Amino acid sequence: MTVTRRKKSKKNNYFTKVHETAIIDYALTEDRSIRTDLYVKFIGPAFDELVDKIVYTYKFNTLPNIDYLKDDCKLWLITILNKYDPERKSKAFSYFSVITKNWFIHKVKQNSKRLKRDVQYEDLNGREVSDILVTHNSYESDREYKEFWTHLFQEIDSWENIKLKENEKKVLDAIRILFNSIDEIEIFNKKAIYLYMREITGLNTKQIVNNLNKIRKRYKDFKIEWEKGKI
Repeated sequence: MTVTRRKKSKKNNYFTKVHETAIIDYALTEDRSIRTDLYVKFIGPAFDELVDKIVYTYKFNTLPNIDYLKDDCKLWLITILNKYDPERKSKAFSYFSVITKNWFIHKVKQNSKRLKRDVQYEDLNGREVSDILVTHNSYESDREYKEFWTHLFQEIDSWENIKLKENEKKVLDAIRILFNSIDEIEIFNKKAIYLYMREITGLNTKQIVNNLNKIRKRYKDFKIEWEKGKI
């Protein structure tokens, strides 16, 4: 008698009902602070695992600069998060899995076209960029570093007493959120910062840049005073 063994179903432990619910809650709310909290705690980690699994399963890891591409794909998923429609009865896991797979298939096609045109790119990994390491007294350096950031946070808090325009206040609040969540979120390049800030504030990139320039001026004034020893 032949016994047919059932194949064990692969459990999906990283994208559970909790993560499905988090994405639905994200899509249904307009509250930026709630969206940020949901992304940092639930959605972001699930997307990290999802992208890694798709890359491994479909062998996309043969693509050049795969680590960069994975980060780029995660950024793309952030930008389309609010487009997920739970009313269509498509599970978030299936929805974002298909999108991620198609995103990498598109990259494979792009890479194939480049190879066919015989365009050769220098491998950046072959170049070594030497960092200049300056050794300071570690105690003094650490103390000065901590004092600088402590005073900077106090300075940022004091800006609340200034009459800020609505968009400037939104950008300032976003900066605070990013600082407070620095250990929980992945900020791998400048583009990622703008994406996070767009998501938190609801402003477009131009509005964010304009208001960051105003805040940057206040920061420069603070730094000049700090370097002169007046703070």
